[in-house]
Amino acid sequence: MNPFDLNFTDMHSFVNNPRRPDFDNILCVLKREQPKRPTLFEFFLNDELYLKLANQKKPPANDMLGYYKVIIQAFKNAGYDYTTMHGSDFHFSSDRHQDAGQKSISINAGGVISDRENFEKYQWADPSDADYSLLEKLSDYLPEGMRLIVYGPGGVLENVISLLGYDTLCYLLADDPALVGEVFNAVGSRLVKYYEICTPYPAVGALISNDDWGFNSQTMMSIPDMRKYVIPWHKKIVATIHAGGKPAILHSCGNLDPVMDDIIQVIKYDAKHSYEDKILPVEQAYEKWGDRIAILGGIDVDFLCRSTPEEIYNRSIAMLERTSQRGGYALGSGNSIPYYVPHKNYLAMIAAVNWQ
Repeated sequence: MNPFDLNFTDMHSFVNNPRRPDFDNILCVLKREQPKRPTLFEFFLNDELYLKLANQKKPPANDMLGYYKVIIQAFKNAGYDYTTMHGSDFHFSSDRHQDAGQKSISINAGGVISDRENFEKYQWADPSDADYSLLEKLSDYLPEGMRLIVYGPGGVLENVISLLGYDTLCYLLADDPALVGEVFNAVGSRLVKYYEICTPYPAVGALISNDDWGFNSQTMMSIPDMRKYVIPWHKKIVATIHAGGKPAILHSCGNLDPVMDDIIQVIKYDAKHSYEDKILPVEQAYEKWGDRIAILGGIDVDFLCRSTPEEIYNRSIAMLERTSQRGGYALGSGNSIPYYVPHKNYLAMIAAVNWQ
């Protein structure tokens, strides 16, 4: 098969001979060691691609067990050593969730807290009341060698922005910083509890704290405010995950250069995911930070959309060659695989690993 001419008819022969999952490979990457073979990492794909990779029909909307069984099969067939998933149905309710079907959502949409009165009336969900049973049920469906990587219902800053709206957050930082602190505490403490519950499950091999912190030019809050409100809660989340003997991955978009030392030395994340060429190409990120934190993914999503399969395959091979003797890297996109990434381009990227 020619990797530069992949199409949907090729997909079935491509996934009919998958590699056997072995979570130790991604675990080696997270420890900044050299895995036994080139290794893939992706935060998530999209439903159409899941169904094609799994060669299955879409389960009913209320069948979450069936849905994740499809995702497990898709990740396995594509050559991953794990499957990502939410740990439970716990989340922070806001009007933004009503617009979740939209292709893009304003960072000012959905705010439900604008002052102390709104804050006191807000009904805070308790993570302990959520349903985590899928973490146990899915262990029976995981192929030998495969584990789950659990991510959160958004992160600390993301949920604060969802509850307040970005503009309101900025105003309150000046007008009522005490209220801002209380909102961060309410969100952060519940996320710590969520990860405390998820971490001990035997099927869970690692956990992701998914929290976008920045624009392409700077962080969403000033560095002092990041260190006052956001970073301490991430430190507690990572400490909770590490106390359970599992690695902690940060997925965060944006220009985080000014806080990378905080991410590595203060919070102590094991790995960082999400890279954009217009901010810092993953090749440069690996050279800059790869000896201090594992680097995951990084093949820019725009590059995946606009480039030819040959260009994608060659860049992926070059990245694997760059990191092969030093370890601490897994190949994947810079963010995720949304519906608009051509399937043949995605296949060309993962072919760089699967055809080694």
